[in-house]
Amino acid sequence: MPLKHIRQLKFGVALICAFTNASLFAGVRNPHVDSIKNLIGISLDGQATTDTVTINRMNKLAADYFQSNPDSAYYYGQKGIELARKIKYDEGIANGLLQTGHVNYFKGRSEKAQQDFDEAITIFKRLKNDKGLSMCYVSLGRMYTLLADYRQSLVYLNLALQINLRSKDEKALADNYKNIGVVYYSQGELSKALDFYYKGLFIAVKNRYSGPSAELYNDIGLVLQNMEVYPKALEHYQKALNLFQGTKNYQAIATVNENIGEVLLAQKEYGKAIGYLSSSLKVAKSQGDIDGLCSLYTDLGLCYAYQGKGQLAVNYLDTAILLSKKYKYVYNQAYALIGLSTAYNLQKEYSKAYEHALAGQALAIRLGNLSVRANASLQLSKTLAGLGKFKDAYVYLNQYMDMKSKLKDNESIQKLTSYNYDLDFATKEHQLQEQQREETLLYRQKIASQRSINIIFGIIILAMVIILANYYMQRRRQQQINAKLEEKNYEVLKQKASLDEQTNELNELNKLKDRLISILAHDLRAPLSTLRGMFDLLQDDTITHEEMLDMIPSVLKKLEYTSDFLDTLLFWINSQMESFVSSVTTFSLKDVVRYEVENYHDAAKQKGVKLIDHVPKGLSASADPNSIRIVLRNLITNAIKFTGKGDSIEVFSDVQDDDTVLVRIKDTGMGMPAEQADKLFKSKVDSKTGTNNELGTGMGLLFCKDLVEKCNGKIWVTSEPGIGTEFSFTIPLYSVSVENRVVA
Repeated sequence: MPLKHIRQLKFGVALICAFTNASLFAGVRNPHVDSIKNLIGISLDGQATTDTVTINRMNKLAADYFQSNPDSAYYYGQKGIELARKIKYDEGIANGLLQTGHVNYFKGRSEKAQQDFDEAITIFKRLKNDKGLSMCYVSLGRMYTLLADYRQSLVYLNLALQINLRSKDEKALADNYKNIGVVYYSQGELSKALDFYYKGLFIAVKNRYSGPSAELYNDIGLVLQNMEVYPKALEHYQKALNLFQGTKNYQAIATVNENIGEVLLAQKEYGKAIGYLSSSLKVAKSQGDIDGLCSLYTDLGLCYAYQGKGQLAVNYLDTAILLSKKYKYVYNQAYALIGLSTAYNLQKEYSKAYEHALAGQALAIRLGNLSVRANASLQLSKTLAGLGKFKDAYVYLNQYMDMKSKLKDNESIQKLTSYNYDLDFATKEHQLQEQQREETLLYRQKIASQRSINIIFGIIILAMVIILANYYMQRRRQQQINAKLEEKNYEVLKQKASLDEQTNELNELNKLKDRLISILAHDLRAPLSTLRGMFDLLQDDTITHEEMLDMIPSVLKKLEYTSDFLDTLLFWINSQMESFVSSVTTFSLKDVVRYEVENYHDAAKQKGVKLIDHVPKGLSASADPNSIRIVLRNLITNAIKFTGKGDSIEVFSDVQDDDTVLVRIKDTGMGMPAEQADKLFKSKVDSKTGTNNELGTGMGLLFCKDLVEKCNGKIWVTSEPGIGTEFSFTIPLYSVSVENRVVA
């Protein structure tokens, strides 16, 4: 008998992840999705400014698209994140990350999904949004169940359970209990799984949640199927199908059909099983459902193996192994390896069967699931018997018999538990119906007595309405007049505010213009006049060729100075404009510092100066890396400029208590007096010549101050003549909060 495949239904938080086949069911339109798309289209066509309403619509559209097209859901989730980051709308960012995280783990991109959920959790905690936190924890729990990390899965699901119990969100509680039951079912603890399944089912039936009820009927059917109580399992699957038909949840229907196919496979009705499994395979392929594809390829491979279609069976099983290895789905990999061993045993290729059976057994031991280990031992016994190693085959056969005996003992208890739960659930359901019937009768009696009272009050109210009607009409006319006056006043105030804003903008532009004219008049005319004089001399026939060659380095130095001045000036001008936006991102401070130190190592060496990088690895900052690179470049070149042979320049970094990084560039150069240091960051200063007569623009440090402050940092200097100078600046530290994890 083939190993029963354990598969978790992939329903999203509050049933938003019930994925459907977009290509197969293109004729089924979702009016709600269309209406949201129309609203977003109107906003974009009208070139409206980005606002929270548009972002919320984007994220809602992403959630709704999970039911039909995961790729579209990912697109709209990413778009929502992009717009939310633009206006710093934290709730929009977190909800968008929740949507992209769902798609990422559904597509097998678990590491990217973890990053999305971690960032969303950080934001939801800051906003104290319990509902968002619960949704993130449940999604992470599902993902780790797929990865067979059951301990971590229970940590996240129990965190969500605490939130849902506190908030008394019954729909979320039903889904939460279901997912905890899936974890215990995956571990082979069927009695615990049933406990949580029935907790969720009672809530779902009481509140008439058709979707969650259908999911839980399906999950209870899986337990019964695992205990080989096939008629009862099929009965529960049919209940699930009946409920799913009304929701048009095609992916869920495909999952139940797969489970029915596995029951038929266990009952050796291979033809019927292939029909159900092939139908489910179409949906899994269209949606990129990696977990579904792994299990379906294995089930179909086993069907074809038992039908004697050996090569076709091997092809399906090989595909299942490759997919499960790639996406680290341990249970699917073990199931496929033992399935391939079964196929090779049926073809009497015992050497190949032995190899795959051993690999499957190793994964089964890692999973700790007794049923999986039993099937691995059975295939090893058959393989060794086929190879003539009867003694070893007998050992594995005894292991198989021992494990089956334990399973049967457990199954007897589990069957009894299951039937007791059924009886208890039916009793509670009957009591609930009786209670609802009594409440309905009492409600009808109250309605009858209330009807007479309502008639009397109705007459009184009608008389009052007639009396007040005339007063209301007069009052309304006066309100309309007042409203028109308020509207006119508002328009006047709005126009005045707009004029004030334009006046401020013009003043700022005038100030910028004055600063640029001052800089150009003072700093650019002098080097250009010098260069013009030098070129006039080069045209003079009276100077010799040797004199001309001697003048060339001076000309080049002037050109290099002028070019550096213009580059700095242009970048500074851009930084002053309203449209300049720092590209804030997370980056390795070590990489940026190392890059600049290596670039200026030769320049320092030529002057006999040691340039040393003390920045530790693993330190990340949150700022614009290009701006920080320019600041470091200016400070390092400034230090080289004012140091000489035998001096040293050192770059340090430390983490401060206020979540910032302190960067220091310390040199043992000529230093400066306190009055000169006080002027450095207040306005443009006259540049001093360096130890080798190097020139500067006089703008570098003012430019550094602007860039650091745009990155939410501060910059300052300490110096003593003859001892050296130390420039320091701070930028925000990047850090990720670590969850308190509780062992379930």
